[in-house]
Parts: sequence; structure tokens; C-alpha cells
Amino acid sequence: MEVNPPKQEHLLALKVMRLTKPTLFTNIPVTCEEKDLPGELFTQLMRDDPSTVNGAEILMLGEMLTLPQNFGNIFLGETFSSYISVHNDSSQGVKDISVKADLQTSSQRLNLSASSAAVAELKPDCCIDDVIHHEVKEIGTHILVCAVSYTTQNGEKMYFRKFFKFQVLKPLDVKTKFYNAETDEVFLEAQIQNITNSPMFMEKVSLEPSITYNVAELNSVSQAGESISTFGSRAYLQPMDTRQYLYCLKPKKEFAEKAGIIKGVTVIGKLDIVWKTNLGERGRLQTSQLQRMAPGYGDVRLSLEAIPDTVNLEEPFHITCKITNCSSERTMDLVLEMCNTNSIHWCGISGRQLGKLRPSSSLCLALTLLSSVQGLQSVSGLRLTDTFLKRTYEYDDIAQVCVVSSS
Repeated sequence: MEVNPPKQEHLLALKVMRLTKPTLFTNIPVTCEEKDLPGELFTQLMRDDPSTVNGAEILMLGEMLTLPQNFGNIFLGETFSSYISVHNDSSQGVKDISVKADLQTSSQRLNLSASSAAVAELKPDCCIDDVIHHEVKEIGTHILVCAVSYTTQNGEKMYFRKFFKFQVLKPLDVKTKFYNAETDEVFLEAQIQNITNSPMFMEKVSLEPSITYNVAELNSVSQAGESISTFGSRAYLQPMDTRQYLYCLKPKKEFAEKAGIIKGVTVIGKLDIVWKTNLGERGRLQTSQLQRMAPGYGDVRLSLEAIPDTVNLEEPFHITCKITNCSSERTMDLVLEMCNTNSIHWCGISGRQLGKLRPSSSLCLALTLLSSVQGLQSVSGLRLTDTFLKRTYEYDDIAQVCVVSSS
């Protein structure tokens, strides 16, 4: 009868601990309006609470520190740090010790070990330490695989592994909306929601545009020559709170002529978001390339290049129109007609020839109008006729002007 030999116990012990900073104590603020029955009672209780921040009692973050009680949550964009220790628990020395740490994700396997060289000897009650860092870039299940190999004094080669599984969660929910302006500008609204259970300090939210656009951030106002954030002096984003960021993208000069004839999906750029949590732990996310569907203008596009905001009653004013042939194959022969409305009157000759307009090309027109009615008036009544196809394009409500009395 064959008997299996007992399994030999390993001479080395492996310990893995996650390195994380202590967290700030969080309290739930309870407030009410001054006219409510409690009055200043809740506010005074928060001022007397030793865990709150003096002068910022309504913030969830307190002044006390709390040591980590568990592995905690790991969020996308943060840096995962871990301490690995291999200790010789036996009374004999071992040789050729190799410690390897790999991180297995759903798509790849990464080597996180600082050094791949083997340690020549490890004496009893001594240890080998290593600290690994990894910026988490994937959501889902991650497995930290720690493998240890060594040689005993008898020349026997030993090997064992340990697995540590953890989940990577999404910290932010990002939604985007596009608004197309008649001046070829694109406005992007980004809604960013904190879906973690702790406040975030939003260090930077910027838009990196594609090569086609220049970007202007519309998230600050100028006061006394100083730029002040529209979100106030404290850039904290509380759990489940949402903040809207607005950006304006304008085509660069070399692409501006083609902006009116772009069709289909176009790339706008990507958002770069940087935040800090707890005691300054940094996280960063970059979205994929944001895309929008370019608006369709048909065969001919008419846009305004210049128009005054306010004009005087019964006094001529000037506007500049831009006409673009959006066809990539067909030349047009255009005739301009101007039709008066009840309030807006065109000055000039109607039915004049504009000449031939080649595919994907534009021309600018300076036109003169006057208004006989005060108030906010709509500029309407332009007609373009293509004599080749006998097709007429009507343009009403092109823009609005505020008409005021000259006196």
C-alpha cells in the first residue's frame, strides 16, 4: 500500500498589506432656516462639536483622523499601493529568494515588482520588504498575485503563491451635452457627479480640444480684474452632488472655412479631471474622445458674421452675411432677393446676381436695414435662388436686434 508523504510546510511567510492614509472623520451636518423653530440651535451644536472644522461646520469633513478599519474602496484613477513582506519564520537560512508581484486584470497582466533580481540569502528572523504602486486604469475585478520561490539548505527548491482579489469602482459619473451655435462655435456642458461616499476636492476639470478647435472655459467670472470660480472658494464636491462645467469650442482659422460644410461625426476633444480625497490622495481620469454629430445645413448655408446688438429706430444699420455652398460637387449660380416685413425694411436692390459659387466655397455680403418698430425685432426675409436648379432657399429669423428710440 502506497502512502503519500506529508506536505512540507514552507520556511517563509508572506504578508501583504495595502498602504493607505488615514481618513478624516465625517459627520452629517443638520441645518435649518433661521426662521424655523430650532433657530440657531443646530448651528451652535455643530460649532461646539470638536470633530467639525472651525468656520466650516457645514462641511462633512472633520478635523479628526480615523485609522483604516478594512481594505477600503479603490477607485478608478487612483494609485494602488501595497506593502509586501517575506519573513523567514524558520531556524535555518534559505538561499536564492525571489519575490514577484503581478496584477491581473480583465485585459492584461502587469508586473509590479520593483526588482526582479533574486536575494542571495535570507537568515532566520529576517525579512525582504517591497512596496509596489500602480495607477488603476480599469474598472472591475483585479487580482494581486504574489509568488515566492527559494532554495533550502538541503538544495530543495520551494515555491508558493497567494492571491488577493479586490474590486475597482467608478468614482465619477460624467455626462456631456453639445449645443451648436450658428457661428460654428460648439458649447459643451459636462455634468460631473461624485458617486463615492466621501467628499472630493476638484483640483482641475479641463477640456483638451482636438486639433480642429480652440477652447475657452466658461467656469469663472472676472471681478476687480481677478478670475473667480463660479463654484465659489471651496471646490469640494459632496457625495452624490453634481456640478456642471461649460466650455466653448471655436474652429481654428485654418479649419474655419470648412466648418460650415463638415458632415457626420466630428471629434471635439477629451475631458481631463483631477481630484483629491482624504489627506491629499490624488486621482485622475481622462475620458475617451468626445464626439458630436455635426449639424446639417442642406445645400446652402447662410450665417451672420457681424450684427449690432442695439440699433436706433428708423436709422439704417449694417450686417454682414456669409453664404456657403455646402455641396462638394455642384457649382451654384445664386440670386439674392430681399423681402420687407412689418418691422424690418431692407435697403438696396433686390434680385441682384451674386454670381457663381463653387463647391465648398463662401462669399460675404454687406447688407443695410432699418427698423420702423421698437423692441426686439427679428431679421427675416432673405431669399437665395439657384438659377441652375430653379431652387429657392428661404431664410427667416436669422437673428434678433434690439431697436430703441434715438431720443
